[in-house]
Amino acid sequence: MFDLLIQNATLPDGRKGIDIGIRDGAIAAIEPALDAQAGEVIDAKGLLVSPPFVDPHFHMDATLSLGLPRMNVSGTLLEGIGLWGELRPMLTHEALVERAMRYCDLAVSKGLLAIRSHVDVSDPRLVTVEAMLDVREQVAPYIDLQLVAFPQDGYYRGPDAQSALERALDMGVDIVGGIPHFERTMADGARSVEALCRIAADRGLMVDMHCDESDDPMSRHVETLAQQTVHFGLQGRVAGSHLTSMHSMDNYYVSKLIPLMAEADLRVIPNPLINMMLQGRHDTYPKRRGLTRIEQLMQAGLTVGFGQDCVLDPWYSMGSGDLLDVAHMAVHATQMGSGADKTAFFEAVTTNSAKIMGLEGYGLEVGCHADMVLLQAKDTAEAIRLRPARLKVIRRGKVISQTAPAISQLSLEGRSPTVDPSDYAPLHPF
Repeated sequence: MFDLLIQNATLPDGRKGIDIGIRDGAIAAIEPALDAQAGEVIDAKGLLVSPPFVDPHFHMDATLSLGLPRMNVSGTLLEGIGLWGELRPMLTHEALVERAMRYCDLAVSKGLLAIRSHVDVSDPRLVTVEAMLDVREQVAPYIDLQLVAFPQDGYYRGPDAQSALERALDMGVDIVGGIPHFERTMADGARSVEALCRIAADRGLMVDMHCDESDDPMSRHVETLAQQTVHFGLQGRVAGSHLTSMHSMDNYYVSKLIPLMAEADLRVIPNPLINMMLQGRHDTYPKRRGLTRIEQLMQAGLTVGFGQDCVLDPWYSMGSGDLLDVAHMAVHATQMGSGADKTAFFEAVTTNSAKIMGLEGYGLEVGCHADMVLLQAKDTAEAIRLRPARLKVIRRGKVISQTAPAISQLSLEGRSPTVDPSDYAPLHPF
């Protein structure tokens, strides 16, 4: 007897006709044609059932703040940082929590049930930290929320940033962050990487640094990050986010750099939507994409996960909380459109990002948490292509969000013979 039985599902690995039996919030069985009763039965009708989407890089303290105090006219990273600096003294606990909770509601509707958010610690009031800790507690029943102590103005460049970061960690923030390329000098950037990795090693924490988010090919802090990761024995616990300067680096140097990153088991978090929007702003034509070398990094065996980064904030005037939008952009920006590429990109917004976050009990295996999403798509490639409705979002065996299937009027009127409305048919019958 199961609490919930999902029948006739297609899994991301291509298996079809799979039943998933759920008991006490966990997956108790996953195999074809389970012969068992259940308190509730969901017929997946052959559609895709995936583990939930995972966002390993986001800024929840800034989300939904677009236009405050004004718009980013140049569209650059640096103006966005300046705008955030103008807004920061006006931030209140109540407004931060309200905006973050609205975003979390949106995230759940998209099947996004795990998020790593960088939290700015540049204001010694730490109102952002207090607010995000409050949000983490409130959303715990339906979102796994990790928080990164992030010195937006620089660990050495920002006044009081060093003590504020330590206080944030003492308050319960999970991960050590940094932004070495925004320090005053390259030498200060390298010093900050060493200091922050030392803090993480001493405290037994993970590291996630904004690293080389620049078009400057000489911004090479990821090399230092890899070296310090090995020095402090942090292999597998350190992520480099963005790494956009790698797009412009000399190929010979990269041929040395990527093996160093692999030796450090460095996790890599590109943010395709934001990297495409912010990078290359000083170019005319040809204009660089500004996205890191995703294909080469994947080929080298590094764990690559995609982040949303921003939604309606000083850096990005768009965003939907849909990680399939992120994967969809990555297909185009990298020119990686094969079936194998799409499989890898689906993993970049699910299993790889879960590995980066160190999520326990994640996945579609017996014993894992019963967290999953039923999508209106027949496989992972179609999911990335269509970014379809999340028909059911399930957390610990309970349906916490559902969306009606998208069905065309032609289907409803019976004029489209290839579409059966009862099969959650896509809008486009091809």
